Amino acid sequence: MNKASFHADWTMMRLRHGMALRLIEMLPADKLDSNPIANMRTPKELVAHMYAFMKLAPEGVLAGKLGDSPKETEIAKTIPTRDALLAYAKQSWVDADAAVHKLTDAHFAAMVPTPWGKPFPGAMIMGFVGDEFLHHRGQLYAYARALGVEPPMMWDFEHNAPEFQMSATASS
Repeated sequence: MNKASFHADWTMMRLRHGMALRLIEMLPADKLDSNPIANMRTPKELVAHMYAFMKLAPEGVLAGKLGDSPKETEIAKTIPTRDALLAYAKQSWVDADAAVHKLTDAHFAAMVPTPWGKPFPGAMIMGFVGDEFLHHRGQLYAYARALGVEPPMMWDFEHNAPEFQMSATASS
């Protein structure tokens, strides 16, 4: 994978991010610190985890070293409201998107040290972003249902904000 071939993957991340924002907006504001599914993260912690890695990976590949993921429990403590949670997700996207647009073919090809004990090619780390985000977005859908919310159809991209629809540019 190189920068050009990654473009389609990142465009899909933009669409998925738009869906996640819609889902976060639907979460009951008074249930963000609850445990709708026993022994799992709170909705706030889950969103913090999703977006922390979305930002960490491209910034780490760009820097040539992937650092430790911030602790979602610590991030969640700094987020008092659903609006603040949305702002966190939106800013994480802006930061991740900025880093992605600075990546070069050399970044994708380089071996990047990770906190997991071995280096991975930058392209592989960037591939992890979509996998990580998508499976946790699925968890967020399950949380929404457990909280009594009927979530949007997960491929309903045409109802995303205009900047997160198919026709938008990938640099949104």
